[in-house]
Amino acid sequence: MANVNIKFNGKEFLLSCDDGQEEHLEELSNLLSKKFEELKSSLGNIGENKLLLITSIKIIDEYFETMKKVDNKKKELQLLKDKFLDLKKLVYQYKDEKESEIQTLVNEHEKLKKEINKIHENYSKIIENTTKQIDDFVEKISTENSVQ
Repeated sequence: MANVNIKFNGKEFLLSCDDGQEEHLEELSNLLSKKFEELKSSLGNIGENKLLLITSIKIIDEYFETMKKVDNKKKELQLLKDKFLDLKKLVYQYKDEKESEIQTLVNEHEKLKKEINKIHENYSKIIENTTKQIDDFVEKISTENSVQ
């Protein structure tokens, strides 16, 4: 335990604190003294006990106001977090939908390629058959003309 000399309202006090907390205790003491002196100058000398009580109430009031602000910020942060998670969910949902659409288009593209290849094969067969028939016809006519 460490000991710290604190001056408050013109009086010296010896206070104990955990080792390493001396500066923090002095800082808190200075804050209390400042608030006390501000009230003393604005309210006059209404008695040390009453001034200490009013000072304590003001500090507690500031503490609770700060806690309310912290709670409000926590709520705002939670709302932002929830909105972010909703947005993230929408992004992944959109991504999944687009991937599904892409896969559907790839499948349709493959079907069309197969269909075009089949049509091309059929067209080639038709051209071959027609060419063969024309060749046969021409040969038949040539043969008939030679016989006459």
